[in-house]
Amino acid sequence: MFQRFRRTRLNKHLRALVRETTVNVDDFIYPLFIRPGKGIKTEVASMPGVFQMSIDEILKECEELKKLGIYSIILFGIPDVKDSIGSDSLCEHGIIASSVRTIKETHPDMFIVTDLCFCEYTDHGHCGIIDEESQTVNNDATLEISAKQAIIHAKAGVDMIAPSGMMDGIIETLRETLDTAGYENLPIMAYSTKFASGYYGPFRDVAESVPSFGDRSTYQMDPANRREAISESVSDELQGADILMVKPALAYLDLVREIKDNTSLPMAVYNVSGEYAMLKIAGQNDLIDYDRVVMETMISFKRAGADIIISYHAKEVAKMLQRKTLV
Repeated sequence: MFQRFRRTRLNKHLRALVRETTVNVDDFIYPLFIRPGKGIKTEVASMPGVFQMSIDEILKECEELKKLGIYSIILFGIPDVKDSIGSDSLCEHGIIASSVRTIKETHPDMFIVTDLCFCEYTDHGHCGIIDEESQTVNNDATLEISAKQAIIHAKAGVDMIAPSGMMDGIIETLRETLDTAGYENLPIMAYSTKFASGYYGPFRDVAESVPSFGDRSTYQMDPANRREAISESVSDELQGADILMVKPALAYLDLVREIKDNTSLPMAVYNVSGEYAMLKIAGQNDLIDYDRVVMETMISFKRAGADIIISYHAKEVAKMLQRKTLV
């Protein structure tokens, strides 16, 4: 006799009982973009519902997030002045360090992750110090200033550091630096498998980090390489990462699953700006059932093996989950 799969699908309560994958508000980290000033809340045209905000508006945003049950955020800074080495990110009074301290003073219960990179802070838009001869990022020189940036974030009171520059040896460098400085309990979430992707376009609008020349293919991963992707994450685990990440998420769920099966560490995905914008625009034009497709997408991340989802949809998903709870 053939198996009767439909028996467990005919009643909604039984469907809930046997459901294998669930999405919870605790799964999410919400990205925030901070710029100097006061009273600034500027929506980004390519990312409806996403804003550049001054710190006073960020504090209000944190209050709203907590009402939705979201207590984890990742910060990106947009300084007024940029230079060749991203000096603002290396200053204790820079936009990120100042913001971490201010948020912690007002919202000590928020879990703050900082994106550790240089693309938002450099006038050339690349993720570190440029080697003039090769016209690409100098790996080892960038490791040195990345270590300085990590200490500044740690002193400001950050709860976790997430280095996104894709420099070889970055996790080992940061782990040794933090441990030596007495921050051995500060976790590192590695952008361990980050692809040179076309899905980042809207992010570069909001973060004002479009490269002034070339692209990031010399340090971010080739989207075609499966074995290398797994090796990148396994290497970061060996170097001391506490959490691994695949970025982007939606087009790389095969690798989320494979990396999950090859490591014992928690797995994060970054549901990036292009993925967000596609669903937003489709929803605004009534091409999809927006809420249903957003939730289906989040479930796909969890089903593939993600424990953590960094997403611009986080507030919307939290509201969907609240409505479901009240029904």
